[in-house]
Amino acid sequence: QVQLVESGGGLVQPGGSLTLSCAASGFTFSGYGMNWVRQAPGKGLEWVSGVNGGASTTGYADSVKGRQFTISRDNAKNTVYLEINNLKPEDTAVYYCAKSPTCGFSGFEYWGQGTQVIVSS
Repeated sequence: QVQLVESGGGLVQPGGSLTLSCAASGFTFSGYGMNWVRQAPGKGLEWVSGVNGGASTTGYADSVKGRQFTISRDNAKNTVYLEINNLKPEDTAVYYCAKSPTCGFSGFEYWGQGTQVIVSS
């Protein structure tokens, strides 16, 4: 069965950095797009970034464009990453990885359990 396990969250000071990881299993990883979606306290789900199966195309939400968010994937390790530098308090959220139903990164078919990121001094 499909499993997505996020890790790498934690408490970080403003201006700090984190790299979130999502280890995938149960499907042919390179054949599917992957996404990062976040949910801030008291708010709805917000798509953050996506990468296609071949890692040739990425996308970012307008809210993080121009900031230091970088999505990447290692198909040999069945893992997708989200590197965030210069974190701000408004980045505080639970970050989920989500598998796309296609090789692109449009749509969400399966979700991980999430990893909490808290940005606070």
